[in-house]
Amino acid sequence: MQPDEFDILGEITNIETFAIRRSIREVEFLNRHYGAGRWRKREGFATIRYHQTGRVVRAEIHWYETHGIGAVKWKVKREFRE
Repeated sequence: MQPDEFDILGEITNIETFAIRRSIREVEFLNRHYGAGRWRKREGFATIRYHQTGRVVRAEIHWYETHGIGAVKWKVKREFRE
């Protein structure tokens, strides 16, 4: 699944998993709304374009993903100047 508020331009780099299963606060929400799975909370860096303003920035993004469902609940954590 793609993010609702922005487009990812190019590749996501430096992807890391920093929480798995029960260490994710929202794991029950994810299971109820998207289905049960081995949920992972991940982060990476990408160039994005916001839908509303068209602004293009380099940003740190976070999302949840699991096998068979894919990536959900994307959010921008931090923007960087280029």
